[in-house]
Amino acid sequence: MSRRLLLVLGAVAVVVVVVVGLSQTNTNNAAPKANAFDLAAAKRALAGAPAPLAALHEQASVLLPGSKKDVQARIEELKGHPVVVNKWASWCGPCRYEFPFLQRNSVRYGKQVAFIGLDSNDEGAAAKRFLKQFPLTYPSYVDQNSRIAQALEIGKNYPTTMYYDAAGKLQYVHQGLYSTDAALDADIRRYALGRPS
Repeated sequence: MSRRLLLVLGAVAVVVVVVVGLSQTNTNNAAPKANAFDLAAAKRALAGAPAPLAALHEQASVLLPGSKKDVQARIEELKGHPVVVNKWASWCGPCRYEFPFLQRNSVRYGKQVAFIGLDSNDEGAAAKRFLKQFPLTYPSYVDQNSRIAQALEIGKNYPTTMYYDAAGKLQYVHQGLYSTDAALDADIRRYALGRPS
């Protein structure tokens, strides 16, 4: 290959990396305003959930230390229930955008489906502040250096959502943002609950 062609290919690669990076963030990364989600009301709505799911609700908005082994053990403990794992970070604009959809769907399906967060490549204090503004009905595992995400082979996109069936088998990985509540709802029904639309 000629040197000129290598330079052109290198320049194209840099442009692709920049475009992908920009698509993974929001142009306005200012601190989000708290939303109207009422965690106490959500927990009341989830009362009576099966014990493994109730244990998740008891850890609502908690950041848990962990490893790939811990996350896989939790998924194993939840066998008998479908599991939705969402990778997020407080600095991620698309994650902030879809968080209200996760809040609503975790209440809508929280007596049938287990939800787990994966706070990946984030700063602890920022993640805690974020969860105070956007609380969840389930815990998130801290994935400081994205090692858990890498081990689970869920890619570098933020957010990413994984769906396991009740037998613990991975059914689908959604890379990137859910732009509507209905789109997330449809994927939960299809890939977690096995109810195609």
